[in-house]
Amino acid sequence: MLEVAYILVAIALIVCLVYLTITIQKAGRMIDETEKTIKTLSSDVDVTLHHTNELLVKVNVLVDDINVKVATIDPLFTAVADLSESVSDLNSQARVLSKKASSAGSKTLKTGQGLSALRFASKFFKNKKRRNLMGKTILNPF
Repeated sequence: MLEVAYILVAIALIVCLVYLTITIQKAGRMIDETEKTIKTLSSDVDVTLHHTNELLVKVNVLVDDINVKVATIDPLFTAVADLSESVSDLNSQARVLSKKASSAGSKTLKTGQGLSALRFASKFFKNKKRRNLMGKTILNPF
């Protein structure tokens, strides 16, 4: 009986060794694939870094060019801002002048109406005086 137990233990040990061998082989293949992937990624990363460096050089050149152009245009924007402020001041003064002209216009209108009333009254009294003179005999003092 003891011999049967030893045989069963030996068979179990052989089965464990077979499964362990298969597992180790699969792990070895997986490690090989991982190494290949890492090598591919390393070369891809090197290419990407090289392209990135080239791109950064081009971007730096563009930024320098833009900075030069902005420095050239900056006085123009300052002049436009000053002009805008001047136009705003001119608009404010035009509003003030318009208000003064409006009030002067209304005063002129009132004065004009008063003068019209005086002309009418003057004509009225002249006409009345003429009518009175026509009705009377005018003696010539000479």
